[in-house]
Amino acid sequence: MCRTLAAFPTTCLERAKEFKTRLGIFLHKSELGSGTGSVGKFEWDSKHSKEGNFSEDVLGWRESFDLLLSSKNGVAAFHAFLKTEFSEENLEFWLACEEFKKLRSATKLASRAHRIFEEFICSEAPKEVNIDHETRELTRTNLQTPTAMCFGVAQGKTRMLMEEDSYPRFLRSPAYRDLAAQAAAASASPSEPSHT
Repeated sequence: MCRTLAAFPTTCLERAKEFKTRLGIFLHKSELGSGTGSVGKFEWDSKHSKEGNFSEDVLGWRESFDLLLSSKNGVAAFHAFLKTEFSEENLEFWLACEEFKKLRSATKLASRAHRIFEEFICSEAPKEVNIDHETRELTRTNLQTPTAMCFGVAQGKTRMLMEEDSYPRFLRSPAYRDLAAQAAAASASPSEPSHT
């Protein structure tokens, strides 16, 4: 055991292990997007390896949908939850759009735009998102001269749907409530002084 961990009381280390075990439901590695190439594997982010930082992260997810989406581990947990509801396509589309906005090459932009459209937007797409006909047609029109914002309206509607529908269910899920309770307990317990 490294010296830093040895300084922690045994009960604290045991609680951290239990916390990690409970987190396992959310942190399994997930492949997102089969053809977009825009989203890779989610893995445990090493900057959250300290219990305090992770607790703050988990508790922050319930404060706002933006905080959840800005956290790598929050996105991974939310994606795992959506998979249990068979509705992960909305998040995958949103993430594909976020990566798409970062492209600078016009050739890559056009190619990726068509792949995203075929995977998420067009009728009978393998991961078709729930958007209205007008938004689908506007997006199709935007593809004639693709820009970084050609999916903006569709992405916004998908985000709103997740925020108003899936996100509240995620926060009410037993897995998240248990994780949040563990995080609250971990952040509330005072650090025991080490005796040297």
